[in-house]
Amino acid sequence: MKVLLVDDNQQVMETLTDYLELSGVQVDCAYNGLSALALLKQQSFDVIVMDIMMPKLDGISTVQHIRQELLCQTPVLFLTAKDGLVDKEAAFEAGGDDYLVKPFALKELQLRLEALSKRGVRQDLTTLVLGDVKLDLTSLSATKGDRPLKLSRIQLQILKLLLQKSPAVVSRQYLTEQIWGDEEPASDVLRSHVYAIRNQLSPKQERPVLETLHGQGYKLVL
Repeated sequence: MKVLLVDDNQQVMETLTDYLELSGVQVDCAYNGLSALALLKQQSFDVIVMDIMMPKLDGISTVQHIRQELLCQTPVLFLTAKDGLVDKEAAFEAGGDDYLVKPFALKELQLRLEALSKRGVRQDLTTLVLGDVKLDLTSLSATKGDRPLKLSRIQLQILKLLLQKSPAVVSRQYLTEQIWGDEEPASDVLRSHVYAIRNQLSPKQERPVLETLHGQGYKLVL
């Protein structure tokens, strides 16, 4: 499990990091909302732990940005000293998935993180939008601007995963496991689908929208 901790209290961060890493959790840290957004543009996580009261950008605003601008659906657990019902309501409305009030038992935090990680990304969006690319999850149809994209069902599923993870790089292994499960296709099948998606997103005269990062995977750059 890979967790992003966002809190401006260094002592709290060190305590949580030491405990979680001893439990086998991979931890990255950000000391304010802006730093968290910068990290989320570069990589993906299984769960985000978010404080509310922070300098530069508070936790509520950070999560709103994560959901609305980055289209990141990673589960978010708010970890904060604010225990009022109004605070909890604001946290869940912003896109939070769980809420734990300080002080708390470290074991309880670990159990909640494991539960959120098993739940996976949120599935409450019916439309994914990134730049001028839009994917309607209800009808499984996609457009770029006013132009419909002619994609197969598998290609639409790949595009969905790329949009959900954007702006992070999505590995070949992740796409293969999500689309085909244990029945891994021939090595060139995924490459062929990605090539078709790229051609639909970026006709020859346009700047490439779907990039291949050799040895890493694929990334949407809109």
